[in-house]
Amino acid sequence: MTVDEKLAQLSAVNFPDLVTNGRFDEDAALAVMPHGAGEVTRIGATTGLTPSQSAELFNQVQRLAVERTRLGIPVVVHEESLAGYCARDATVFPQALSLAASWSPDLVGAVAATIREQLLAVGARHSLAPVLDVARDPRWGRVEETFGESPVLCGLLGTAYVRAMQGDDLTRGVLATGKHFLAHGASEGGRNHAPVNVGPRELREVYAEPFAAAIRDAGLATVMSSYSCIDGLPGSGSPEILTGLLRDELGFDGMVVADYFAVALLHSYHRAASDKSEAAAKALRAGLDMELPGRDCYGEPLRAAMDAGLVGMDIVDRAVTRVLEAKFALGLFESPYVHAPAAAAVFADPAATALARKAAAMGTVMLANDGVLPLGPGIRRVAVIGPCADNPRLLQGDYHYPSHQEGAMATQDESVPTEMHLPSGKGDFRPGPFFTPHVTPLAGLRAALDGRAEITYEPGCDISGEDRSGLPAAVQAAKDADVALVFVGGRSGLDPASTVGESRDATDLRLSGGQEELVREVAASGAPTVVVVVSGRVHALSGVARVANALLYAPPLGQEGGNALADILTGAAEPGGRLPVSLPRAGGQVPLHHAHRSGGSRSAWHGAYTDCQEGPLFCFGHGLGYTEFSLEDFEVRASTTEAEVVVALTVRNVGERPGDEVVQVYASDLYASVSRPERWLVASHRVTIAPAEAARVRFRIHPSRLAFYDERMDFVVEPGKFRFVAGRSCQDAACEAMVELAGRTALYRQRDVPPVVVDVAQAAPCA
Repeated sequence: MTVDEKLAQLSAVNFPDLVTNGRFDEDAALAVMPHGAGEVTRIGATTGLTPSQSAELFNQVQRLAVERTRLGIPVVVHEESLAGYCARDATVFPQALSLAASWSPDLVGAVAATIREQLLAVGARHSLAPVLDVARDPRWGRVEETFGESPVLCGLLGTAYVRAMQGDDLTRGVLATGKHFLAHGASEGGRNHAPVNVGPRELREVYAEPFAAAIRDAGLATVMSSYSCIDGLPGSGSPEILTGLLRDELGFDGMVVADYFAVALLHSYHRAASDKSEAAAKALRAGLDMELPGRDCYGEPLRAAMDAGLVGMDIVDRAVTRVLEAKFALGLFESPYVHAPAAAAVFADPAATALARKAAAMGTVMLANDGVLPLGPGIRRVAVIGPCADNPRLLQGDYHYPSHQEGAMATQDESVPTEMHLPSGKGDFRPGPFFTPHVTPLAGLRAALDGRAEITYEPGCDISGEDRSGLPAAVQAAKDADVALVFVGGRSGLDPASTVGESRDATDLRLSGGQEELVREVAASGAPTVVVVVSGRVHALSGVARVANALLYAPPLGQEGGNALADILTGAAEPGGRLPVSLPRAGGQVPLHHAHRSGGSRSAWHGAYTDCQEGPLFCFGHGLGYTEFSLEDFEVRASTTEAEVVVALTVRNVGERPGDEVVQVYASDLYASVSRPERWLVASHRVTIAPAEAARVRFRIHPSRLAFYDERMDFVVEPGKFRFVAGRSCQDAACEAMVELAGRTALYRQRDVPPVVVDVAQAAPCA
């Protein structure tokens, strides 16, 4: 390979750059990529093409690379697929935080498998998902893209996503991308891209653990670098992070790609490189193999760095080898094209729509209920109120289509730094407001209550702004109804009009605009009030919780959100979701989570703030259902620091309806050589049980899952006493046992920690 051919493999080409005069012209495109390209950026997400059109266009681009460049190396097309393939006609699943609320690896795997089939149909073989950031600061706008605050839950669900996306054989799979390495969600003040200041122990035990899980348990193929710097080390230019930690410690052997524009940001944002040439050399030496979204620093600036001796050919060859290994693993050299006419049928599969509805229901969390739910047969008049009741746009997260491209198009102005402009098609290839059919809560309720109840609708107010003129009509509608269903929340996206999403951080965690006032006035009308918060923001809901008869939390639910919420509200589906994050009482409590190090969850010595009660309003793992469960016959078997720990209990449905329970097991290391978390999640399992029936759930926990980094930064399990608690949330100690691990201090490696094994068997029925 010539130097030009090698460098071509180390960067992507923005698809819009291959379009001339509103069409794809092979000769003009060849001038843009005469030596081929490592990847092509987002054909689907940057256009308004149907699946079949997108697949055909992919074949044209691929034919150019395979048949008209000297080496004929095929390209890889990457796409966003956080909660569905980000493109026209693709299934819009619930946002990642909603999927996390299901606490179900099986569900996440099913969603990812469906996304994989849609990506394969259009030729996209690299998914820029999942987000494995641990999110413990709700001010950060990207919390909705994560699996929550627990490194164990993030790892469990992220592994399920990766395993399903990549499949058993990558020749029929899609490369998954763990992002953002590392600790991107721990930024100062919850500000996007801001510096991260965590110690090496916290960095590994908390923020690296989901990546470690996806690498060791699912063979994660690619990792994306982070915009942030850690203790002054930019995540895209640090060999300590990208090689020492990621590869040497965690055992990653795949391809590292840059977050969009991250290489250039080493110069313009972090000021850790004097120009783009130095930035390119720094990133490549650190272990960053491919620049995204387009060829910028890894083009002429990298060539200049090589000529200046800043980076050797061996480093270039190392990165090129990783890129080519990924392409060989995908089988692209043998099968570079797709059958475009078949794409439409893949996207029209009704099973995908049914799965989207199921996922939205499983991820809805009922926080409080005084008995008003499910809606009974005596309900004849229903007031549907709120700005989120009948707006399909508000069912979307910031990485859904078209909301994500709406943000991209909004940033094409002079007020936004040039390097942050997202790729977006032009002319005939311009993306449009092509919503997959979305069912709003109002539409879902009208369908569910057809013939049973009269429905009136009043929005009351907007998501943001000062207009309160709609409040009187909303209050009157509530007064005339048997029950008021109030749908409030946020607008996820990247543009300035959005209240949450990437770069849409916030200091005030209360509902925006006049929404809290709307809830208070509707509640004061006298009608039983059910409040449904449809938002990617982790809100402080104290004011709302005080006046609501029932309260539900539902991060952006996607296209079937309205049907799913109607299923929950009417009792057709069980509200089995559990919080993957802690909901604070007030913004001033953050960061607030379930696993503070010893003593960190309260203010010594009074405990509470002077103006706020201690602890969250609703804790991690919390969620109610429509039936009751008992946890019985708790058993913990443990012996030494090198022997398996077995935790078992019986879950019995003592209510009158079938339902789901999420069994959660937490551990506490009573005394250790360093300060440990007060408690941390070690295992969980969601189980469905019929009335009067029971299941025996057994967790087999390898002792390394209790390990930590000691004073010498060795990953160890020390002998001593441990408390194991099983319950329905991190604060529910339904079952508790103390055990002592004997033996020596056992040395382990984080890269080798085995997953928890869960066995479920039918237990004896009630007597």
